[in-house]
Amino acid sequence: MVDKYEAIRTRIIALSKQHKGRYGYRRMLFQLKKEGHKINHKTVLRLTGEMDLKSIIRLKKYRSYKGEEDKTAANILKREFNADRPFEKWATDVTEFSVAGKKLYLSPIIDLFNGEIISYSQSLRPNFEQITDMLDEVLKKVPKNAKPILHSDQGWQYRMKDY
Repeated sequence: MVDKYEAIRTRIIALSKQHKGRYGYRRMLFQLKKEGHKINHKTVLRLTGEMDLKSIIRLKKYRSYKGEEDKTAANILKREFNADRPFEKWATDVTEFSVAGKKLYLSPIIDLFNGEIISYSQSLRPNFEQITDMLDEVLKKVPKNAKPILHSDQGWQYRMKDY
């Protein structure tokens, strides 16, 4: 029995390898049509399914802003990021890293007196628990007479009521 889609199947496999599995059936269809093949999208979908070719799903980039959560805090530091003594001014933020093909979120607190990281937490997802863990750790290190100012970008984690 002759397979009328033999050439298409070969090209689909080649496209999948060329683009390291990142092409789904829609992008393959577009490329095949661009190359002059007359083929229906349902046929490309069926053929990729039969060959068990699934595209790799791209991870979405982390964006901390999710709209208004709660009130924003006043900007007490006003871009004066130099401190005269330890435990006076701190800064924090959540940063996304790609490690071994996976996303990792790091949330440090930096003492602006000497740039020392005095606490941090890491997580596979950006969540509020990551922030509370970091704060619990740093509060164990604060001297009783110190009253540090904690500066953040006021992303959604830093604008929750519990924060």
